[in-house]
Amino acid sequence: MMRHNLVPSDRVAGTPVRGRNGEKLGTIERLMLDKVSGKVAYAVVRHAEFLGMQWHHYPVPWEALHYNPGHRGYDTDLTIEDLRAGPCELDTEFDWGDRSPPTPQPRFWGV
Repeated sequence: MMRHNLVPSDRVAGTPVRGRNGEKLGTIERLMLDKVSGKVAYAVVRHAEFLGMQWHHYPVPWEALHYNPGHRGYDTDLTIEDLRAGPCELDTEFDWGDRSPPTPQPRFWGV
């Protein structure tokens, strides 16, 4: 079996994301790619709220995620509070294709 660092995007979707304190923040729902460079700009992390009855989708800069083979998922230094402080799918003003910093927060949105 050949090992390498490449992974198809459909295998990234559904991968768990754990925060700074080890808590599960959610799963990667999709990757947002730059059409010109082809690089991953950010991952959209799907997080369950209130017993899984409501879903929030948070953009997380790709550089903030680090694959952990032991967990078979991604680790980040972010917390759920960091995610909640930033843009979310429920924000009516948020454009998933616009990566300019939202106002007034969050501190991690620097892609």
